[in-house]
Amino acid sequence: MSSSIHGVEPQTTGNEPVKFISIEEAKEMERELQEEYRFGQQQLIEMAGYSCAMAITTAYPRASLHRKQPTILVICGQEQNGAVGLVCARHLRTFGYEPTVYYPKRSCKSLFLDFTIQCEKLDIPFLSYLPNEVQLINDAYNLIIDAVLGLSDELGLKELYCNILSTMKHVKIPVISIDVPSGWDAEKGKGDGINPEALISLAVPKKCATQFSGKYHFLAGRYLPYDLQKKYDLNLPDYPGTDCIVQL
Repeated sequence: MSSSIHGVEPQTTGNEPVKFISIEEAKEMERELQEEYRFGQQQLIEMAGYSCAMAITTAYPRASLHRKQPTILVICGQEQNGAVGLVCARHLRTFGYEPTVYYPKRSCKSLFLDFTIQCEKLDIPFLSYLPNEVQLINDAYNLIIDAVLGLSDELGLKELYCNILSTMKHVKIPVISIDVPSGWDAEKGKGDGINPEALISLAVPKKCATQFSGKYHFLAGRYLPYDLQKKYDLNLPDYPGTDCIVQL
């Protein structure tokens, strides 16, 4: 059961619980957003990354970090979740944190390259390798942001990042996963995946999130049109004020 920050509990629009969606529903919803509602991929990634940064600053304000320097390690995969991680890192940098990015398999897509360059222009360092000694990571960073796999369910991708997943399983500092914790099946749940302290679900929580038992679970990305919410019976909670995140 995730805890509540400042004692604020999310309110839903009705008596029904928030819906946790399948991979097929998530992909179809994104298709509709792009084709029917004319949202661009860059626009969606930007809103998601900014919302993730807001969730992280809410759960882990700089004053609460155990190290004097507000260092954060952002581990990015080559698919869309990795791009969200890059945008999140950029916003965290502007918020006064000190992110470092590990991006071992860079995407060749021009959009993702743009996000990478934006981080580099803000002097965000990129690691050339991930230390094998977990203690080095524990000593250097306050948090790890898991932007590795997300909804990607290809076996080849999971094998590609198996060493990274092993490292994230053994670190002692908090891990924050974006959308789907790496190593989890997006519908069946944890399996042999990592144990994040926080989960940030993008737009709508996925079915696997029903098994999340960490400290914080945020819903991030306040951009779904009402007609789309109604079509899928999402019953999303009300966001407080003008916030783009809400804790579940």
